[in-house]
Amino acid sequence: MQPATEADVELARIPPGPQAGAKPVTATAVVALSPQQKAAIIVRLLSSEGMRLPLAELSEDQQTELTAQIGAMKLVDRDTLHAVVAEFCEALEAVGLTFPNGLDGALSLLDGQLSSAATSRLRRLALASTGADPWERILGLSTETLLPVMTEESVEVAAVLLSKLAVPKAAELLGRLPGERARRIAYAVSLTGNVAPETVQRIGVALAQQLDSVPARAFDTGAVERVGAILNQSAAATREDVLIGLEEEDQDFAEKVRKAIFTFTNIPQRIDTRDVPRILRNVDQPQLIVALAGATGEDEKAAEFILANLSQRMAASLREEMGSLGKLRAKDVEAAMAAVVGVIREMEAAGELNLLAEDDAPDPVQS
Repeated sequence: MQPATEADVELARIPPGPQAGAKPVTATAVVALSPQQKAAIIVRLLSSEGMRLPLAELSEDQQTELTAQIGAMKLVDRDTLHAVVAEFCEALEAVGLTFPNGLDGALSLLDGQLSSAATSRLRRLALASTGADPWERILGLSTETLLPVMTEESVEVAAVLLSKLAVPKAAELLGRLPGERARRIAYAVSLTGNVAPETVQRIGVALAQQLDSVPARAFDTGAVERVGAILNQSAAATREDVLIGLEEEDQDFAEKVRKAIFTFTNIPQRIDTRDVPRILRNVDQPQLIVALAGATGEDEKAAEFILANLSQRMAASLREEMGSLGKLRAKDVEAAMAAVVGVIREMEAAGELNLLAEDDAPDPVQS
């Protein structure tokens, strides 16, 4: 830290008293300063160095007390200033470990390590404690979690939530609402200028309690996705038999499951022709050759789609190797096709590939 200038020294003040023109406090009197006075000196010094301190994180009472103390200080001499700074630095160096402030901070520290039930209970306790800010948690939630609030709560509450969010997330949420609802909420935002901070706090508490009262889900994905993922890895005969049974029980559910399923047969409808070479670079070539050579029926169309969207040289090389294979077992062919599908799914999950909607399927193009 650079030595304070004479102007810096004169900016800090000792507590006022009836005596006018009191002498500056000396270094020997630093022990007589209260913790509040020492804090005022440190804050004033750091502010004079151009630092912006996160004072808003203090409670309102602490902010008020600190501001009043700074306003009540008189002159402090250079030696006293150095003594207070030295004491402050020694206190910082002596700190070995800090803990978060309150339940809210503890929950943030242990995020992802506690059970859903325990987390939900502790969040309710944190909201009931004094000083807890519900908006800190709400603003960190995903748009998927906040979307029901925007659609189900009153327009006024939705407008307050939208006003508190960061602009990109607010824009994303607004864009996912029906036009009429979005327009009403956007107009309501223009009326939030006179909303009292206490009202915003109460709305935040109510929303946080509502969001934390949602029962914990035993599964991360929905039933359609889980059944679809299981059938993706099942044998073709088993998959079709299960789907027929589902259609007899619940045709709507069966239709959703069919859409969630992605098999070797679906490659022409769901894969962009430009992505075929990228996908095959990640597929073990012996498995690819088995999958292509053993394809029959609808699967054969998928094999031809793959070959048609490779360079002529590569396609010819693969066809030559396919022709050298003898009779293939159906079990081996299904395993090879599953390996190709597995690579596609992994690339999609990693964000390296986007599957097309079936209506957007491109026509095969010879490269």
